[in-house]
Amino acid sequence: MDLFTTNGEIHSSEEKPLAERIRPTSIDEIIGQEHLVGHNGAIRKIIQSGVLSSIILWGPPGTGKTTLAKLIASETKADFHQMSAVTSGVSDLKKVIEKAKYNRRTLDRRTVLFIDEIHRFNKAQQDVLLKSVEEGTLVLIGATTENPSFEVISPLLSRCQIYQLNSLTQDELEKIVNKATSKDEQLKKLNVILSDKAERFLVNFSSGDARILLNALEVSAETFNPDENGYRKITPEHIEKILTSKVPLYDKKGDYHYDMISAFIKSIRGSDPDAALYWMMRMIEGGEDPKFIARRMIILASEDIGNADPYAITLATSAFTAVTYIGMPEAQIILSQAVTYLASAPKSNASYTAMINAKKDVKESSNEPVPLHLRNPVTRLMKKWGYGKDYKYPHQFEKHFIPDNYLPAKLKDKIYYYPTEQGREKPIKERLQSLWKKRIK
Repeated sequence: MDLFTTNGEIHSSEEKPLAERIRPTSIDEIIGQEHLVGHNGAIRKIIQSGVLSSIILWGPPGTGKTTLAKLIASETKADFHQMSAVTSGVSDLKKVIEKAKYNRRTLDRRTVLFIDEIHRFNKAQQDVLLKSVEEGTLVLIGATTENPSFEVISPLLSRCQIYQLNSLTQDELEKIVNKATSKDEQLKKLNVILSDKAERFLVNFSSGDARILLNALEVSAETFNPDENGYRKITPEHIEKILTSKVPLYDKKGDYHYDMISAFIKSIRGSDPDAALYWMMRMIEGGEDPKFIARRMIILASEDIGNADPYAITLATSAFTAVTYIGMPEAQIILSQAVTYLASAPKSNASYTAMINAKKDVKESSNEPVPLHLRNPVTRLMKKWGYGKDYKYPHQFEKHFIPDNYLPAKLKDKIYYYPTEQGREKPIKERLQSLWKKRIK
């Protein structure tokens, strides 16, 4: 086999894995991604029009990126080449580019280069593709599980249309299981019978990834001993025994990392301790650094709870210290306590909003001078100039307070901090209102 052999040509159907054996051969056979392959889907329109342009398919593993790339090439009669960014280099790219030039010049045939995990190509490797993509020498189809905005260089990204794929739904995965058990000749020869419970277990195990689903089904079928009638009645217990542990769908450096920490923070902010615990455990089971989770809780305690419960930031900081000392697996117990407390605490972002508004004024206003009465007259000359004149010392007055102007003259009526009536912030609001009559909110 040389570099230009179409993927899978040298294998007989018996040697191919189940996922390859039942791969769709037409766009109408695709299950899922209706927004791309449905009646008005963008990929369907590309195939129907025959007008090819470079694209990037962005989505979770096992959602059909390779299948779409192969179908685009086959349906448009293009010469198809596939490579993985993990195992291929610049020399491999140059060989395909040369073949593409030959196809275009001699055969008047288009060339599709499919690069799996294109995000793993470095800048130099991506640069090699630029000229050929721009000139139309080849059509690039890149597949990535990472956000291409961060992982693909801007010049290449600007020459590609990006299409996002979604994780497969439970219904879609069930259809794929049914297709495999009813259509695949090798599974039919094994007399596989999948109970409803076993099917649900497989669907749950796969986390929206059709490849994981089909691989798990195939391994379970091949390792299950038939009964006296020759049937393999697969059970959830057998699947669980063969596939010892479910690998959570989580990438510490990818979008799932940011998506899950976002869901985690929003759950705490929304006062839902159950959802917060779920997302926390998803991250922990996926190998996330528990100190990262603890650090984010410190920020949240100040930003989203603030003075509604001033103890929250103390608890979060203590949790970070304890997690650092203790380590895993016991650290998750500490995190659980902190998460449930923060999620259940009253919420206020008043201090955070006050900071944002004050920062805005600092940036947009000129450098306002400090009022003379607030300046410290550390020398005789400064005192002569009026530094500290008419300053009122609050502790000399009733309630240790006297109204005064502590802001620059142009900002004297500004109010940044509006306490809420949540938790411990309510008495803070009442006190400030009683002292400063201008605080009417």
